[in-house]
Amino acid sequence: MKILLVDDDHLLARGTAKLIQRLGGHHVAIADEPEEILHRCQAGEVDLVLMDVNLPGAQWEGQDISGADITYLLKSDPQTAEIPVILITAYAMLSEQQHLVEVSQADDFFAKPITDYQALLRSIARLSST
Repeated sequence: MKILLVDDDHLLARGTAKLIQRLGGHHVAIADEPEEILHRCQAGEVDLVLMDVNLPGAQWEGQDISGADITYLLKSDPQTAEIPVILITAYAMLSEQQHLVEVSQADDFFAKPITDYQALLRSIARLSST
C-alpha cells in the first residue's frame, strides 16, 4: 500500500515511516506542502493518508491551512474523496478529537506520539479494505 505521511516534523516523520514500512510492509512517502499533498492524491499516487493536524506555516491559496483543512479538501473532491485519511495530532484534547474527525470528514484519529503501532496498522488495514 502507498501511504502518504503528512507531518512538518521531518525527524519524527522519518521514524514513523520506517516503523510503518518495517511492521506493515507499506511504502511510505513524506510530505508537508499542501500543493504536493493534493497533487499526489489527485495523481493516484496515494492509497491512504496519515495527516498531522498541526502544520505551522502551511498555506493554500494565500491562507494558513491545517491538516484537518487539507483533509476536508481531499474529502470534498470527487477525485480524492475515497482516499482514507487518518488524522494524527498531539494537540487535540479528547473532547476535540470527534469534532476534528467530523469537520474534516477524516476516517480515523490517532493521538501523538503514536505508541501502539499495531493499532495504527489495524486501522490502516481496515480502511484499505473498505
